[in-house]
Amino acid sequence: MALPTTVDQYLTVGCMRCKLGGTPQCKVHTWQAELEALRTLALSHSLTETIKWGVPVYTLNNKNVLVVSALKAYCMISFVEGALLNDPKKLLSKAGEHSQAARLIQFTSLEQILKQEATLHNLIKQAIENAKAGKKSEKTNDSTPAPPAELLQQFKKNKSLEKAFYALTPGRQRGYLLYFTSAKQSATITARIEKFIPKILSGKGQLD
Repeated sequence: MALPTTVDQYLTVGCMRCKLGGTPQCKVHTWQAELEALRTLALSHSLTETIKWGVPVYTLNNKNVLVVSALKAYCMISFVEGALLNDPKKLLSKAGEHSQAARLIQFTSLEQILKQEATLHNLIKQAIENAKAGKKSEKTNDSTPAPPAELLQQFKKNKSLEKAFYALTPGRQRGYLLYFTSAKQSATITARIEKFIPKILSGKGQLD
């Protein structure tokens, strides 16, 4: 199942990271109008459009600035260095408990996007200026752990699992690794991994 290579293809067939890719049930089709609107917003700021991890990514001088994507319950725009942005309306939220720099805004209707259009333009402008200036969020010491031996053993037995895991976004990989390695016993780590194998194979994060 090949990942899309263009945003037009993504909007047509989806991210192709789960079995619903290329079908009418793909989550991308649920949020078609909303994704198109977010794409138009990003392109209005002369960002370069590309595909990474199977989803639309917008860059400036090869630096990732923002991501547009869809989940089952909502679509979103995610700012790679969102922690730096001035957000007086408090629209931005962390992607997960252990997220550091990235911040996202969830949408469940086109009307929500249109209502916040001016604010979204402002946030994108800020993100671009920060990228031009080379600004980076201050990182905490909460670094991504190495894959535990139990996960590497699963990879040896299941190459599809290994491929699917490393096709996940870095944030999703990190979320899984933090969860797996927080267990004290090897048996618990293995049980946690086995529980989430279907999600990993479907291209989903722990909280998706």
